[in-house]
Amino acid sequence: MKVAPRNYHLYPEKMPKLKADEFYMRRALELAQAQLGRTEPNPAVGCVLVRKGAIVGEGVTADGGRPHAETQAIKMAGSRAQQATAYVTLEPCSHYGQTPPCAKALIEAGIARCVIACIDPYPQVNWRGAALLQESGIDTVIGCCENEALELNAKFFKQVLAK
Repeated sequence: MKVAPRNYHLYPEKMPKLKADEFYMRRALELAQAQLGRTEPNPAVGCVLVRKGAIVGEGVTADGGRPHAETQAIKMAGSRAQQATAYVTLEPCSHYGQTPPCAKALIEAGIARCVIACIDPYPQVNWRGAALLQESGIDTVIGCCENEALELNAKFFKQVLAK
């Protein structure tokens, strides 16, 4: 008996959780890839907010590095960010710089879960954003599509780790 393949692109809500995480993270990586080379000195980051199997917000680091991907996705989603899952290609920032911390913005938006492709080695972030999310009770997953995310921002990682 021949079984028709499941078309997860049309029905992502029917995907197993791991496949869904990869599906949405790859979308976040596509967003980041489109901005590569335009966000310096910041890395190119993509963020997708998903609620009940539907994308409710998308964001990418803007030209020159600001605004950040997470805040743009939250702005697009509005109240639909509550109880959503955030897919972020790089650990959300956790410090006050030229912008407030993105980890705090995700917490305040009321997300329930955060899937992070890779940890940000920048000394002011490095595991702190993930820790803030976890301490706030947000289910935090790290490492989905990690190799792709590391490759995407290899230049940024090299600069940060060389200091």
